[in-house]
Amino acid sequence: MIAYWFPPEGHAAVYRPLRFLRNLPASGWVGRVLAGAAQFDRYDPGLLHQVPEGTEVVRVAGEDVWQWFQRKRGERLRHAAPDAGSAPSAMVSPRKAPSAPSWTERAATVRSQLRSAVRHAESWWYHPDTQRPWIRPAVRAAVAMCATSRPDVLWATGPPWSAFIVAQRVSRLTRVPYVLDFRTSWTIVPSPFEALRPAWAQRRDRRVLRELLHGAQAVTFFYEAEAECFWRMFRGALDPSRVHVIPNGFDGDVEPFVESGAPKFTILYAGTLSDYGYEGFVEALAQFIAAEPARAKQVAVRFVGEIDPSFVTRLNDLRLSDVVSVGPPVSHEQVGRLQRAAHALLMLERKPSHKGYELLAGAKLFGYLKAGKPILGVVPHGEAERVLRDVGVTTIADAASVEAIRRVLEAMFQTWCSGGLAALVPDRTACERYSGRRQGAALARALDGLPPLRPFVPGIHDVAPSLRAEFAAEGWA
Repeated sequence: MIAYWFPPEGHAAVYRPLRFLRNLPASGWVGRVLAGAAQFDRYDPGLLHQVPEGTEVVRVAGEDVWQWFQRKRGERLRHAAPDAGSAPSAMVSPRKAPSAPSWTERAATVRSQLRSAVRHAESWWYHPDTQRPWIRPAVRAAVAMCATSRPDVLWATGPPWSAFIVAQRVSRLTRVPYVLDFRTSWTIVPSPFEALRPAWAQRRDRRVLRELLHGAQAVTFFYEAEAECFWRMFRGALDPSRVHVIPNGFDGDVEPFVESGAPKFTILYAGTLSDYGYEGFVEALAQFIAAEPARAKQVAVRFVGEIDPSFVTRLNDLRLSDVVSVGPPVSHEQVGRLQRAAHALLMLERKPSHKGYELLAGAKLFGYLKAGKPILGVVPHGEAERVLRDVGVTTIADAASVEAIRRVLEAMFQTWCSGGLAALVPDRTACERYSGRRQGAALARALDGLPPLRPFVPGIHDVAPSLRAEFAAEGWA
């Protein structure tokens, strides 16, 4: 298993390989792991307890001089700067009359321009991603692992897409087949880093990906609609019988519904917020409170995770600082406790300005399915909405409609007041379709070189609306 991010890293990317590692033995497979040895962005040692005992984990460092310099510089800045992101109710300074930019403001502008230039240069140089320096040492380590005990197959999950290149190169050297697992839609739905690439670099990415797809024993995607996009974009590189659709999911069993004892109607959002569409929700919440100000003492909304400072500013503008609290990222175990203490879980998704947003459904959604709590889905039309409806969630509002969000929020609040929240919990049987046990069995077929139980049939799914113009222009439609 080639998984750059792995516990004790607490990044959302670790849960899928960890879930497969735990559930594959039931289907006759045992995994060894090749992971990155980078500094941990979200150190969560508690996750190590979920790694099966005796699992071989080889960590490989990969960092060039420039990345080392940038990392050291970032550490100095973090130690020098106060942690303002965790302030639950930071206040906005009074607005001053506009004046000529000061020397400090001009210097800040220059620094911002330099950072932008550096990011563009990095996007040109680091191919396919910033983990590029990891490729060579990872290949050497993987070949050594194969020499010690030859595996039956190599499984690589991306991003980072460097893991795919590692798998391909190791396969060529050892003749062990490889399977590719897509957690996002590389070359179709670009990350902010990939969006900086010039057209020639994006074409190079597509050439590399075509070769990777053509040589893979099997390829796994989250959704049929995503697989359809790849099949159209890389015609001839994907045999439908080698395409396996395995969505994200959760490990363990769905928790039984237990009414929270919190005195206020408590809504929780746990996860990154910066590029998610929260604007409609906070505007609807402000209207909901303004309609009956007494609700400010009956409702509590908690955001936990990586929060953009502009979000706190927006809360203050809407006078929601007494209703909404904001906290820093917490461990996986703490998230579980917060979910159990909440009455409802808030699901947001990427903004419609994000190309290919319809193909995205954040990993947190599947953790919500396990929690056995009502879910308030404030999402655009796309895969997140489809998954919610698939498990029987009715409390869904279009993220673009403040009025629709307010109505759903009102309905959930009234249901809480009447003690009927149990009726809003997702269907347990439907949620079990996303369990790690089922996913492990599905992946085992890909590892065995067998076709999927549910065949992928090209042509029955349409291209996402935000991608149609590009697909038509490139002749992929």
